[in-house]
Amino acid sequence: MATHLSQSQRRPPLLRQAIKIRRRRVRDLQDPLPRTAQEIEPPSHHFSPEERALLYEEALYTILHRLGQPEPNHVTEASELLQYLQEAFHMGPEEHQQLLQKVQKLEKPIFCLKATVKQAKGILGKDVSGFSDPYCLLGIEQGVGAPGGSPGSRHRQKAVVRHTIPEEQTHRTQVITQTLNPVWEETFILEFEDISNSSFHLDMWDLDTVESVRQKLGELTDLHGLRRIFKEARKDKGQDDFLGNVVLRLQDLRCQEDQWYRLEPCTETYPDRGQCHLQFQLIHKRRATAASRSQPSYTVHLHLLQQLVSHEVTQHQAGSTSWDGSLSPQAATILFLHATQKDLSDFHQSLAQWLAYSRLYQSLEFPSSCLLHPITSIEYQWIQGRLKAEQQEELAASFRNLLAYGLSLIRRFRSVFPLSVPDSPARLQSLLRVLVQMCKMKAFRELCPDSAPLPRLVTEALRTGTVEWFHLKQQHHQPMVQGMLQAGKALLSLVQDIVGDLHQCQRTWNKIFQNALKVNLFSVAFLELQWLVAKRVQDHTAAVAGSAVSLEVGESLFQLYVSLKELCQLAPVPAERDGVLALDGFHRWFQPAVPSWLQKTYSVALARVQRAVQMDELVPLGELTKHSTSAVDLSTCFAQISHTARQLDWPDPEEAFMITVKFVEDTCRLALVYCSLIKTRARELSAGQKDQGQAANMLCVVVNDMEQLRLVIGKLPTQLAWEALEQRVGAVLEQGQLQNTLHAQLQGALAGLGHEIRTGVRTLAEQLEVGIAKHIQKLVTVKESVLPEDAILPLMKFLEVKLCYMNANLVQENFNSLLTLLWTHTLTVLVEVAASQRSCPLASSKLKIALQNLEVCFYAEGCGLPPEALHTATFQALQKDLELQAASSRELIQKYFCSRIQQQAEAASEELGAVTVKVSYRASEQKLRVELLSASSLLPLDSNGSSDPFVQLTLEPRHEFPELAPRETQKHKKDLHPLFDETFEFLVPAEPCRKDGACLLLTVLDHDTLGADDLEGEAFLPLRSVPGLTGTEEPGEVPQTRLPLTYPAPNGDPILQLLESRKGDREAQVFVRLRRQRAKQASQHAPKPGR
Repeated sequence: MATHLSQSQRRPPLLRQAIKIRRRRVRDLQDPLPRTAQEIEPPSHHFSPEERALLYEEALYTILHRLGQPEPNHVTEASELLQYLQEAFHMGPEEHQQLLQKVQKLEKPIFCLKATVKQAKGILGKDVSGFSDPYCLLGIEQGVGAPGGSPGSRHRQKAVVRHTIPEEQTHRTQVITQTLNPVWEETFILEFEDISNSSFHLDMWDLDTVESVRQKLGELTDLHGLRRIFKEARKDKGQDDFLGNVVLRLQDLRCQEDQWYRLEPCTETYPDRGQCHLQFQLIHKRRATAASRSQPSYTVHLHLLQQLVSHEVTQHQAGSTSWDGSLSPQAATILFLHATQKDLSDFHQSLAQWLAYSRLYQSLEFPSSCLLHPITSIEYQWIQGRLKAEQQEELAASFRNLLAYGLSLIRRFRSVFPLSVPDSPARLQSLLRVLVQMCKMKAFRELCPDSAPLPRLVTEALRTGTVEWFHLKQQHHQPMVQGMLQAGKALLSLVQDIVGDLHQCQRTWNKIFQNALKVNLFSVAFLELQWLVAKRVQDHTAAVAGSAVSLEVGESLFQLYVSLKELCQLAPVPAERDGVLALDGFHRWFQPAVPSWLQKTYSVALARVQRAVQMDELVPLGELTKHSTSAVDLSTCFAQISHTARQLDWPDPEEAFMITVKFVEDTCRLALVYCSLIKTRARELSAGQKDQGQAANMLCVVVNDMEQLRLVIGKLPTQLAWEALEQRVGAVLEQGQLQNTLHAQLQGALAGLGHEIRTGVRTLAEQLEVGIAKHIQKLVTVKESVLPEDAILPLMKFLEVKLCYMNANLVQENFNSLLTLLWTHTLTVLVEVAASQRSCPLASSKLKIALQNLEVCFYAEGCGLPPEALHTATFQALQKDLELQAASSRELIQKYFCSRIQQQAEAASEELGAVTVKVSYRASEQKLRVELLSASSLLPLDSNGSSDPFVQLTLEPRHEFPELAPRETQKHKKDLHPLFDETFEFLVPAEPCRKDGACLLLTVLDHDTLGADDLEGEAFLPLRSVPGLTGTEEPGEVPQTRLPLTYPAPNGDPILQLLESRKGDREAQVFVRLRRQRAKQASQHAPKPGR
């Protein structure tokens, strides 16, 4: 028997049935969450023994009457499937055998082949037009195809179906006219008895209708069409043309097939006759099981699926693994066979999978992502009319139940999805995704039209769950003993838990809800919790204010204040909340406790400082850390005070300023107390010490501790955020009040510390200054035979030892201060000693070398004093003096002429007159040629208002040119502008002429007959600049040089004073005498102002 289910014969959608679906009332959907702690009872996934037995019978029947070849990934052996069923249904061996024997005795079902002729392509064109009018004949041939045989092995013939299958068992498709690619989409149910000797046959024919020759010629398009006309003329009228056939053995087919099959020819004339697309499914009719007779196929499959999935999940849980939604090969095989044999559509299979999984999800633990596949399948295939009314109601109930269960999980997400379990965020995200996809389904919107929007339901669930969580936490922290202190600690723990929960919401959970539903979980939770917290904190602070506050209660209040401050910092932006918060201005509740907080902070810090100093042995902590333990404890103590100030961060600007003033005052007071305590401690420890070095060590540590304290105190403006405070209090304080108060306190404390540090460093310096002065004094008394470099070794060794010691025991700042004091003292000692050794070049040379080495020592390759600190005015003056004092007399004379040459170069005025000369040097002859041309604007030194000038020429210094006598020009009577025009030649080597200070001294004198000649002036020409001495070439045209006349310095030259002090040096005395004479002459004839 066959049933033809063509597309044109399907029933219209059952719209009226959908209207009759029962819906929940609106008020039930607006408040879907229970207000009590009672949770939603998930539907049970267990069956009664009777139902389980019926299901087991159905599964056994499915396995025993299996048809077709197995799928690639399915289980082949029936014994393996039966063993799996026994485990899945928890059947004992005896019960299993009884049911198996019972099923084996049941009547076999009617085996059917559900064949769908989809389409064909590339078939032959049999008509004159080049097309065909194809149709198919199909049926099942029984009693052939014995084992080893093949339907394809029989002799090819055209009319396979017509000749071998009875007409009543032959089925025919519609005729598709004029095409080579027909589409039928027709389904037929073909019954058979034995699959092993049955084969499927399909013949494709071209329908041939009777037409006149004229009609055929009108359809003619080419020569092939003409050939067809002649061929048809030879055959009977109305005889259809054979297009090809398909013959298949049923035992070679799988339960479901969907393939293109080649159309076989009956001859070799046209071997390629196209392909035909066929779908096959081996199904049952009239199954003999009680479940199949009493229940719809869809319901039976749903129960079987539910039983097997429940077993799969339970097996994974027993192995401590989570089920990922993949069925075992045994379960997949059984369910596939059952759905195929019962001819369940893909839609009904997806529907059964959804109902089974959604029920099991509410009672068993497995990933919610397993629900996404059936949701997608139902959405893709959804047509409301495909379901009966009871099925629609069942599906709607599953939607409502899963939604309610999902919302209950969301309400309890803190405990259901704890962050201690790594995959909790992913599980919650998967649940939200399932709920979102479910609520977007067309089926959900049609079957549950009164459901509120999912974001609103989730928001209400989160709000209710937050309140429930708060009450559970409050109950958890309820103290066993009632008291103010215990109540405060319990409230503090509650607030800290709330802050921690909000941090988790902000960092983890909010992103999940925001991405899935655009729901701001953090704002919902914060707004609910802050009202609950505010009420309890306000009640607690009011109760505390009415009684005496102990230290423990005060500390508990402070910690509560800090936790509330942290809670308020988490508040959403105003755009995400309505109105003010209940915690706004919460600091006023704690205002009475602020003085006790400040006093306790100072008391604790003072006790810690006293304890730290008392335990301090004044020993450096290490090579790099040169302060002692008490400095570290003090730094930690001050850091704790600053931390307390930052924790307090009082919101009211004016009160915050007063609190900061108190903190600064207490910190500065602690610093001064520490200085006093650490000095007392040093005296105590050094009182019994005979080793002065140990006492010096302790003094170094004390100074370092104070320096560390100064650094810590200097950070107060940053640690207490003065800049931000100044901006806050700008509107309530007078201008400059903060500067005058806070900065004045800080500067006072820093000044006091600076004084203490300088006093300590000064004490250390005094211990070294005595030794430095002693070594410098010994330096000048060393025997003359000792080299200056060797004479200073004791001084340098002393400094090396002492400064290395101080550098190792002092921090860099204090060491630099010590170096500055020692440098100043050393320069003072050197100045005094240098003044006493002015006439002793050897001693001065030693002092000069000592100064150079001391400069290097105190600079210490950049690790000591910087150059600007070393090169003071005293240093520069001393360096200059020692440079002169250490020089020999001839070196001093040479320096004198260098200074006069420099003076000559700087002279711009000719108020004493000038001389004009031409000077050159001929290296080939070693002659210095001087052409004295003239003098001009000379001073009238005679009483007659004129002068008798002449010029004396000498090469200086004399010790460089000992054999060259002075030369003189002719004397000119009464002439202030004489023209000499005289030439002088000096035979002199070039080498002494190139030395520093070598010059031609031109002394212009006024000749007096009765007395000594008067000095008109002097001019100095440096020889190294003379043409012929500056290069190797002989001079050409020699230029004129005009030299202004100058006088010696009237106040005495320091070089001359130094030479004069060397009484035993005849050369020095002669030189000084001549220079003094010139100076005396100059003083007698100095020009009057305005000449």
